[in-house]
Amino acid sequence: MTQQQDWVPQDVDTSVPNVARTYDFLLGGAHNFAVDRAFAEQVEKALPGSRHMARVNRAFMARAVRAMVADGVRQFLDVGAGIPTVGNVHEIAQAAVPECRVAYVDKDPIAVAHSELLLMGDDRAVAAQADLRDVASVLDAPAVRGLLDFEEPIGVLMLLVLHWVPDDADPHRLLAGYIDRLAPGSMVAISHVTETDESTGTVEEMRGLVKRSQARDSLTYRGYDEVVGLFAGLDLVEPGVVGAGLWRPDGPGAVADDPEANTVIYAGVGRKTG
Repeated sequence: MTQQQDWVPQDVDTSVPNVARTYDFLLGGAHNFAVDRAFAEQVEKALPGSRHMARVNRAFMARAVRAMVADGVRQFLDVGAGIPTVGNVHEIAQAAVPECRVAYVDKDPIAVAHSELLLMGDDRAVAAQADLRDVASVLDAPAVRGLLDFEEPIGVLMLLVLHWVPDDADPHRLLAGYIDRLAPGSMVAISHVTETDESTGTVEEMRGLVKRSQARDSLTYRGYDEVVGLFAGLDLVEPGVVGAGLWRPDGPGAVADDPEANTVIYAGVGRKTG
């Protein structure tokens, strides 16, 4: 038996694919295994361009974090974070201002276990397990409360996670619960998959993939007005809600060669005012 790498918890079964590690592979990261890469190939066949979309979303995250830092935000809460690899929030924020603090939250115990090992040695970054649908469990998690000061602005990131919240779970009420706890000057970044005339085939492939994977959650696609509505209670910053690749692009890496990959994900950032 080969020895586990030092970022792999001893009780994690690496023979079973994991969504967070698969996403890491799609981003070009190294924190994944053959079983994750094989699953990623199935995703790419069912959803051509998924690798481009993952990278466009990650590029949006980097630009959003840098914009928040430029606006004075020094602490961040990444909800539904997955595994913090490949240029994630703490790397981007701390490269700009080393004092920035980042709390990662995910409901997947495997993702959190990987994260805790990866973040060892960084006293300004923590990981916690909680479900984004339970606002109190996220915001009052000991690791989160021990690192973040809720009397000061916080940058909240909810990237490609709210499409797992169905309409009957009332995502607007859910977001209002988070926003209510934030100090003025806080900012919220959201990215969300959508269904357009051009992406209908892609969306159907995604639905089929989710069904075949027997995922516990189902995808809820929302149109432009619905995604804009998620920012209720916040002031949208320029350029508002747009395709993820079109939100303040700053170079070739911000966009994909395939125009659809830049627009099948809506993205925006809102600010809480006094």
